[in-house]
Amino acid sequence: MAAQEVRTPGSKPGGTMLWGGRFTGGLDPLMVSYNESIYYDRAFHTQDILGSIAWARGNHKVGILSDAEFKAIEEGLKKVEAEWVDGTFKIIPGVDEDIHTANERRLGEIIGKDIGGKLHTGRSRNEQVATDMRMWLRDELRKIEVFLVDFLKVVAARAEKEIDFVMPGYTHLQRAQPVRWSHWMLSYGLAFASDLERLREVIARVNRSPLGCGALAGNPFNIDRDAMAKELGFEGLMWNSMGAVADRDFVLEAMQWGSTLMSHMSRWSEDLIIYSTGEFSFVRLADAYSTGSSLMPQKKNPDSLELLRGKSGRAFGQMAGLMMTLKGLPSTYNKDLQESVEPMLDHVKTVGDSIQIATGVLSTLAANSEKMRAALDGFMLATDLADYLVRKGVPFRETHHISGQVVALSEKTNTPMEKLTYEQLESVDARFKPDVSECFDFERSVEMRTSKGGTSKKCVLEQIEVLKSMLA
Repeated sequence: MAAQEVRTPGSKPGGTMLWGGRFTGGLDPLMVSYNESIYYDRAFHTQDILGSIAWARGNHKVGILSDAEFKAIEEGLKKVEAEWVDGTFKIIPGVDEDIHTANERRLGEIIGKDIGGKLHTGRSRNEQVATDMRMWLRDELRKIEVFLVDFLKVVAARAEKEIDFVMPGYTHLQRAQPVRWSHWMLSYGLAFASDLERLREVIARVNRSPLGCGALAGNPFNIDRDAMAKELGFEGLMWNSMGAVADRDFVLEAMQWGSTLMSHMSRWSEDLIIYSTGEFSFVRLADAYSTGSSLMPQKKNPDSLELLRGKSGRAFGQMAGLMMTLKGLPSTYNKDLQESVEPMLDHVKTVGDSIQIATGVLSTLAANSEKMRAALDGFMLATDLADYLVRKGVPFRETHHISGQVVALSEKTNTPMEKLTYEQLESVDARFKPDVSECFDFERSVEMRTSKGGTSKKCVLEQIEVLKSMLA
């Protein structure tokens, strides 16, 4: 449930704003709404409360807060969080500029401003928002990690189950060589597994604490940054206070990661869109991930895959936009950095939702092995024909030319290459022997690719095991 909004006039000069004491003139009402971020950074309410409790504990340990004051602040903050969770928190426009001021304002109402006003001692919103964002992003990326692992488990399971399906492999969207359907799935599966490895590295860099860095120069009360970081689940510290409050590389890197994953997702979707057309019919999407036409009753459109393909552009655009925001900023904190929040929130949701949709698509689509095999043609074995002569001792450059002559003969006589007689093949080159007929076997062709990474059954099973090991 969303927090409730209470409509009140804009703040008075020098009034309730945390920074208001120095100002004597009022803000343009449009500037008030233009400046406030509460309607999207309220997503960080849990992280802001946890960070504030850790901050209060740190101030308690250095003697700024008494036992009773710390206890009151901790209990009050938990009540504020409960209001966010049950949807009863009332946002006051023009007063609750962001999640930090909203929580502190409400805390003062619950426990009194005399005690509540001590919470912010030694702390800046510059470090506070950076802390909230890192905690939130870390937690969300860990959820995405689970989504991605689940998706890859489906890839591995289908690849194992449908390993005997043989289909055309394509280059330039032209039929090239026979491959296993499982080999195609793993071509993307292993790319996504590399994304998983990169994600884990990104999470480790996100999970560093800026709390205790102040506005830019550090904390004057000897607060224990290590203890606060440990309490909040961080794995390390941001070591320079100026850099810590200005840094949004952690957001940018996460969005760069998401853009890479979504580019893989887009290409994966494009292949499946093609394979689902009537011209191919290699796969059929479940009704749950398809839509119909408002005009043509026979249509079954792959909207899930088209949306995945389309949202990759959205993800990349958010990343590129943030790069442009960051590229010319002076040190340290500048209000431009507020523009890192909304794209991060949307990017993370887009990527997380996309992986879950992809998992649903892949786990429910039907693969048509008969259509795949019917799409194979003898020309796809031209390389096998060249390889046959290589094994007879003929240089490959020569065998490539000879195999091309066989293709030309097939086209000239309008005879499928695999239907050419031994006499016709021998007329092209006398080094062809009767056993050349063995080349015209699609199953044999895929089984000949036995080097690691190939499309033989042994190699594909090995790839499945490699993929599974990357999920651990």
